[in-house]
Amino acid sequence: MKELKVVNRPVRKKDAMQLLTGQPVYTDDLIKEPCLIIKLLRSPHANAIVKDIDTSKALALEGIEAVFTYKDIDQEQERYTIAGAAYPEFAPYDRLIIDRHVRYVGDVVAIVVGEDEKTVDRALKLIDVEYEVLDAVLDFRQALDNKTVIHPEDNWKILVDVGSDVKRNLVAGSSCGMGNIDEVLGRCRYVVDRTYHTKATQQCYMEPFTTYCEMDPYGRLHIVSSTQIVFHIRHIVASALHIPKSMIRVTKPRVGGGFGAKQTAVSEIYPAFVCYRLKKACKLVFSRKECFTASSPRHEMEMHVRIGADENGIIKGIDLHTLSNTGAYGEHGPTTVDLTGHKSIPLYGKQEAFRFTSEVVYTNHMSSGAYRGFGATQGLFAVESAVNELAALMHIDPIEFRLKNIVKEGEIMPAYFNEPLTSCTLDRCLMKARDMIGWKEKGQRRVLENGKVRSLGVAIAMQGSGISSVDVGSATLKLNEGGFYSLIVGSADMGTGSDTTLSQVAAEVLDCNLDHIQVFSADTDISPYDSGSYASSTAYVTGKAVERCATELRNKIIRAGARILECDPENCDFDGEKVFCEDKSVSTEDIAYASMVFSNDSLEASVSHSSKTSPPPFMAGACELETDLETGEVKVIEYVGVVDCGTPLNPNLTRIQTEGGIMQGIGMALSEDVNCTSKGNVIENSFMEYKIPTRMDVEKLSVEFEPSYEDLGPFGAKSIGEVVINTTSPAIQEAVYQACGKRFYELPIRAEDIAMAEKQKNR
Repeated sequence: MKELKVVNRPVRKKDAMQLLTGQPVYTDDLIKEPCLIIKLLRSPHANAIVKDIDTSKALALEGIEAVFTYKDIDQEQERYTIAGAAYPEFAPYDRLIIDRHVRYVGDVVAIVVGEDEKTVDRALKLIDVEYEVLDAVLDFRQALDNKTVIHPEDNWKILVDVGSDVKRNLVAGSSCGMGNIDEVLGRCRYVVDRTYHTKATQQCYMEPFTTYCEMDPYGRLHIVSSTQIVFHIRHIVASALHIPKSMIRVTKPRVGGGFGAKQTAVSEIYPAFVCYRLKKACKLVFSRKECFTASSPRHEMEMHVRIGADENGIIKGIDLHTLSNTGAYGEHGPTTVDLTGHKSIPLYGKQEAFRFTSEVVYTNHMSSGAYRGFGATQGLFAVESAVNELAALMHIDPIEFRLKNIVKEGEIMPAYFNEPLTSCTLDRCLMKARDMIGWKEKGQRRVLENGKVRSLGVAIAMQGSGISSVDVGSATLKLNEGGFYSLIVGSADMGTGSDTTLSQVAAEVLDCNLDHIQVFSADTDISPYDSGSYASSTAYVTGKAVERCATELRNKIIRAGARILECDPENCDFDGEKVFCEDKSVSTEDIAYASMVFSNDSLEASVSHSSKTSPPPFMAGACELETDLETGEVKVIEYVGVVDCGTPLNPNLTRIQTEGGIMQGIGMALSEDVNCTSKGNVIENSFMEYKIPTRMDVEKLSVEFEPSYEDLGPFGAKSIGEVVINTTSPAIQEAVYQACGKRFYELPIRAEDIAMAEKQKNR
């Protein structure tokens, strides 16, 4: 294999200087002024019917353009989903643009449109609404078969059979397995049987949901939005507005963070509706409060885990049942829950049996959506915490226990497509993490002179690389006059640097400097189709499309050069600057000019790529905590992450991805908490109440890679984006247990919980 020149090199992001110097790159920076301002009147009730609404006072205000209510929407029209997923979606069609039935505190009651923000704010207060308040379902454990049916409407539908029974508040239900799990666990000498609870958590992107809409010179709706899914947005808006997709164009500037939240069309429908109705430019920018109370957070879940091992320390079976709270609307509910089992159970390859069952239920909370890890995060917290407890029950070191049980390259992974594992260095990841944290030297628990306790915890994780046989990545490459290239992709760079890494793949194949690749991404009118930047698909799926596309263009360049040189293409080669044959050569620039004069073979290529497999990346994580048992305060002294993502396309960017995922996981484990009042109001509705960790809260982050080589990925690459958040919660849960002697089965693990546990223990 030849040495890589551009791929696997820590090159700077293409947009780094624009971002660093504060250039206008985000949606709200680029909006044409003046434009109409949109704000949404939201329900104060968790479950209610709007009996009547009077907008006359609001409409009388000078500067108010329009107020839209349920009276402007046919309540019997076909419903739609705002889930950013390939058609046919697994999500239910359960939404209207404005529904007379509001189903959570924050659901939309009216759309107010005006010339400026102050006037629109005044108008919102002048709208009189008469509600019929209904009983609300706020505890997801009581949702199934509740007397309150959250979606009683007759026009609810779903395109794929996922086990729905809407009259029972059941969005989806499924089961799968291998062998007789009850018999196998009955034979196990050691069994852990626990129930784990993870609350909703917010993605906490810095750029709020922002969408601008205008009518272009051809009378088409142009949507500019901070989104991960331009092609899905086109489909969703067309479905909601009942207009042809050909009348819609969607583009994406830089995205100031998404982490999955912007895989859902949270903000796009309303300005699209207004713009198409009024034929005037408009924008909608969510307030930070709306981002916390009317968005698409991680699903709250409860997981019941039974896991057993024999007297030799071999895990024989895992039984997992997941109950998921999708909130008021279905969105990503049916798909997210699958990953709780299919991305946790497969880690342990010696099982004789497994069972995975799940239920997804409606409640009167804001609907949940995609968040980095997409269900695997919750499932791995449960399963990996249970594995740590099982190791303690057997008095086996948790790292040695895993090394004895984890899946190895070439083995079949249970509950994961029944395919052999084609690339894996998980064992090396574990051993490196062990050495980096000083596991053997420090021991899992030691008391400091000041009485505080230092403790260690460990966990492992996997994810996928795109959705097999579903996700599509595409690329178009063309050679321009002057000898530089245009790379056009449909994927969305959300700050991950994917525009840069995809350019690296193209430059590697074309043997050129990275500066010779100009990248253009995410425009439904121009870009080739791409499913979107989610499911850890961009590097693996779109990256392979770019590699294949660049190879095809390279061959075209060689053929074009051979014609000019009057040589057989088989005798020609290309070094990135020229095509040469023996002692003759022609430059790329001259080839480009020649193709503009006379050519039967355009110097561009377009390739679409999908994969029948989703090779998993792996990660081992280990942490060292310092716990004050009197106050319960926990300090993360060090977190170590070692990742197998195949070939890291850009080590700097993969390292940043890993560090960011670890920090988000630390927040989920220790501080990020979503609670509601008895009326359904979200309490943590700002950054004053919702506590995310900062870099100052963690003393040291240490990230390394143990590369494998995945033949099906571009230059051996697998995904990196999601796996990096998944080890943190179970590793921290284990370290907290080592410190205070109590296991916590609900996240976050708060200081007061630890302090109270210690107080009760000392009574």
